[in-house]
Amino acid sequence: MTETTSDTIIRMFHVHKRYGAKSALKDLTLDIFKNEFLFVTGRSGAGKTTLLKLLYLGEPVSEGQILVDGLNLSRIERKGIPALRRLFGIIFQDYKLIPTKTVYENIALVLEAAGRKPSMIPKKVKSVLRTVGMEDRANAYPPMLSGGEQQRVAVARAAAGDPKIILADEPTGSLDEEAAGVILSYLDTFHARGATVIVATHDKSLLRRPNARIIQLRDGQQWSSDSSQSGDAP
Repeated sequence: MTETTSDTIIRMFHVHKRYGAKSALKDLTLDIFKNEFLFVTGRSGAGKTTLLKLLYLGEPVSEGQILVDGLNLSRIERKGIPALRRLFGIIFQDYKLIPTKTVYENIALVLEAAGRKPSMIPKKVKSVLRTVGMEDRANAYPPMLSGGEQQRVAVARAAAGDPKIILADEPTGSLDEEAAGVILSYLDTFHARGATVIVATHDKSLLRRPNARIIQLRDGQQWSSDSSQSGDAP
């Protein structure tokens, strides 16, 4: 299959990110395609987390341009950032659930912030919790849950707004192998429903998955792109 520009959802052109004299990303040019499952891998400090932050304007680029779903991030004003971020669902290694809110409330807050009709929120929360096998824990508080359960809630929260892109930053870094496999299976589910999924990880055991592309970073630069597993890679 030959990809075209119209098939891309993210385009990065000669992107640099610097923190003072230190370069976190160097001259990165990359296309990511609609409904692609992409792994960004590399050692700690390779630039994986920085790359994800640039996509949702968690950090500004130092040089270069990024287009997300046709939006040029360098031209987005501060008031436009919330609309950009509604394109994304974000999963963090440390879950970032609000400990004083129930599982239900953690997910409902995302939908409220996105402007969903209040009458539709209960049905949507129930649906995403059912997908990740956590429907019976809706009234539990995050400290009552295991790490694997908290990450399943985090996956549900990321997917609740039907984002076009799901970003997962070391989503299995705190989990055992079995729990990690469960999280990846749920990401597969939302990918199958149409989301573009980008997973940043240093865990090589996660990379043995069909129909996924692998980008390796080393010292902030793209070291390789392994498309042998994916017929949709560029």
